[in-house]
Amino acid sequence: MATSTPVRHAWRALIGLLAITAVLFGINALGVYVFKGSTWVPELALDLQGGTQIVLEAQTEDGAEPGAEQMQQAVTIIRQRVDASGVGEADVTTQGGNQIVVQIPGQADEETRNRIEASAQLQLRAVLLAGEPANTFVGEDGTATPYPTPDPALNATPTAEPTDASDPAWITDRLYAEFLAYDCEDPSNDPANAPADQPLVTCEADSSIKYILGPVELDGSSIDDATFGLQTTNNQWSVNLAFDSEGTQTFGEISQRLYGADPPLNQFAFVLDGYVLSAPSMNGVILDGKPSITGSFTQESAKVLADQLKYGALPLSFTVESSNSISATLGSQQLQIGLIAGLIGLALVALYSLIVYRALGFVIIASLVVMAVLTYVTLCILAWRMGFRLSLAGVAGLIVTIGFTADSFIVYFERIRDELRDGKSITSAVEDGWGRAKRTIYISKSINILAAVVLYILADSTVKGFAFTLGLTTAIDVLIFILFTHPVMQLLARTRFFGSGHPLSGLDPTALGAVYRGRAQFRAPVPAAATTAAGRRAVKSRGEAARRQTIAERKQAELAAAAGDGSKSAAAKPGTTAKKGDD
Repeated sequence: MATSTPVRHAWRALIGLLAITAVLFGINALGVYVFKGSTWVPELALDLQGGTQIVLEAQTEDGAEPGAEQMQQAVTIIRQRVDASGVGEADVTTQGGNQIVVQIPGQADEETRNRIEASAQLQLRAVLLAGEPANTFVGEDGTATPYPTPDPALNATPTAEPTDASDPAWITDRLYAEFLAYDCEDPSNDPANAPADQPLVTCEADSSIKYILGPVELDGSSIDDATFGLQTTNNQWSVNLAFDSEGTQTFGEISQRLYGADPPLNQFAFVLDGYVLSAPSMNGVILDGKPSITGSFTQESAKVLADQLKYGALPLSFTVESSNSISATLGSQQLQIGLIAGLIGLALVALYSLIVYRALGFVIIASLVVMAVLTYVTLCILAWRMGFRLSLAGVAGLIVTIGFTADSFIVYFERIRDELRDGKSITSAVEDGWGRAKRTIYISKSINILAAVVLYILADSTVKGFAFTLGLTTAIDVLIFILFTHPVMQLLARTRFFGSGHPLSGLDPTALGAVYRGRAQFRAPVPAAATTAAGRRAVKSRGEAARRQTIAERKQAELAAAAGDGSKSAAAKPGTTAKKGDD
């Protein structure tokens, strides 16, 4: 005989769950053994593991104290750079009016340090002149000599008023002498603080080319978004920009001016902190405000630059005052306490389940185990892919979810028991109970997820970990309910132990007071038992079943009762006639 449809559905769901679990473990295994970025243990946050502390001190041009608004803006930008998702549990605060303290879980790598320390002052300047980075010449004696310091007497004023930022009139005699003398390798040359309304002498970030650039025409405040990707045409990593409406208009005017000009006047330079990232030629008019920066990028450097530009330029420049390791503020003892509390919660749920639901309690325990496995591997993957760190608040979210998960099972099992009390078979009770319970569970879980999302968006960074784990585990709970708990019940209902309603199964119709056998069919009452506790429960159950009858069922019961009374009367008449004959 062919397998019934519920059984086929149950096996498909369980196989699907097994496939999802295998995929998750496979993804994390790739991260551990291939990409070397993941581990088999969830990453811990600053309060449980400790980490790195970097102290930045603000620098102003006139040496004055930075404004409070500037410092708060810098704190916001740095926090976004190091913890864009809000679940990395980084801590960024001000200190002493002119310092920012950045605390990061674990050891900060060079990429993270660069992301924190770089001011990311992006400027767009037209290229006026480009040449080799050399600053030496061969004298009459044949010896290579550094180019002499520019003569202060050289003309520093343009011979004609420049008409735009690409006008070669910006190149004065003195500026050209500075260009020849400029040493790209000299650390004392700091082009980052050059005036925005004046031309700039600078180099490529790798010191390969030297430039004279025109005044600033756009800056990082005009950027709405910045992403990175691999270009299919040349297989190079690029940073893709999207300007705001004003920036789009200005960049469109720049592209119209530069397109078709003679090199290098057809080039524009993306300048980050005074150094040229890329100076591409304008190969077309770009009116949509979406240019791309290409150069000698790797995937990592393109991502870092995109993050810096996306989250804006710091309103101040900073220097690193100190960088050292810090210990955990709570430590392993608090983590152990949290884990013990979680285990106690699990033990109480398991004990309650076994007492109230008997063998059904093992279904609850198995569901919790499967949920724990999926949650664990998911946290490992999230730590690798989005920098998630498990804090004490996150541990609290996991513990709270244990109670929410138990609620789902209790609602489902009680619905099944209600169906059994109505006289349905166990297989029918499982299916009908599922249909009635899932709506209630979906609504309650939706509210939990909505609350977690609102808390994640509006709460402080210290609470985001709690909201994130709460929402994540609630979603996994729904997945387990659909792909594990209900399919397992469909299969167990067809076993002899559960299907026959064994007293230890938790589905014993007699123990549940099931009196309704079918349409208008009730179990015959036992008068003598009405005086016992079990009899009173049976009478109460019969009354409840009678109240649940439909109008058609009540009419059918009345007709059956009337037919029974008629047959009793007909049986009594022969006895009466015989008595008269005797008389």
